Amino acid sequence: MNRIYAYLILALLTLSSCHSLEEWDDNPRGNFEALWKIMDEHYCFFEEKGVDWDEVYARYSPKVSNQMTSKELFDVCADMLNELRDGHTNLTATFNTSYYRKWWSDYPENYSARLVEEHYLNFNYLSTSGIDYAILPENIGYMRYGSFGYTIGEGNLDQILFYLNSCDALIIDIRDNGGGNMTNVETLVRRFITERTLVSYISHKTGPGHKDFSKPYAYYFDPAESGRIMWGKPIAVLTSRGTFSAANNFASIMKLLPRVTMIGSTTGGGSGMPFNSELPCGWGVRFSACSVLDAEGNTTENGIEPTAGCAINLDPAAAINGHDTILDFAIEYLTSGGGK
Repeated sequence: MNRIYAYLILALLTLSSCHSLEEWDDNPRGNFEALWKIMDEHYCFFEEKGVDWDEVYARYSPKVSNQMTSKELFDVCADMLNELRDGHTNLTATFNTSYYRKWWSDYPENYSARLVEEHYLNFNYLSTSGIDYAILPENIGYMRYGSFGYTIGEGNLDQILFYLNSCDALIIDIRDNGGGNMTNVETLVRRFITERTLVSYISHKTGPGHKDFSKPYAYYFDPAESGRIMWGKPIAVLTSRGTFSAANNFASIMKLLPRVTMIGSTTGGGSGMPFNSELPCGWGVRFSACSVLDAEGNTTENGIEPTAGCAINLDPAAAINGHDTILDFAIEYLTSGGGK
């Protein structure tokens, strides 16, 4: 990942050329103008999201006056940022942090930990490196990775794959995985590839225009080092709208690998690499400043769709009776020879 980090540092240095805070007064009008301008010149997804930022300014600017309170200003600014529909975009003050929730809240809840643990695992599973794993009765391995924020140890991953080695197929459940560290994405993916593999492209802003981007920079993953336990059998990756950020990136990589099937619902997206800036009043703003594309050059910001014919939601009525319809679909798919 060193080359990726070097690239992101370069992008950050480019971003650091933001306007000096001294260009705006530390009052409601000055802070509003600073926020709008920072986003206008450095946010990376106006085109993908179809947002007319000038039109947004025209609607929100009249709501700002130097007589308003800090809370009133915060609310206006937060509402303006929510127009971007981006879970990576937040405004932070000492008294509040804004967060756009509708990227997931308007969609079905497609994962229940209690349902899986009680009715499929009998509360009998192993856990290490943030991964719960077990062998299902159908001789299918099951791995539940709830957050890429949990560091995956290479030795721990060897133990997991050795334990599941006799299984005919593998289910990796990343439903409601909100993301985390990209290093963990690489560590896991490396167990499923046999040669150096193009996994993504990164492009950063090079100028203030909404279309001013660098040439996409390709990055690759290499297979795990010799001696590590690998997996070459069919895989089903379970996704939900709550699969976001680094987990979304994992889904975009896995979908293009052989013998991998994506099952569930379209992920939540969140492919932008977030950076931070500051307003004159000291409030922080976090936003997507680098665009990540999949290995075919497609944007992943709006989510990764399931494999054709494998889109399915969790049926609440079936869940009451102990059935996870997404997990059931994956088991049936794999036991019937899917993914081979």
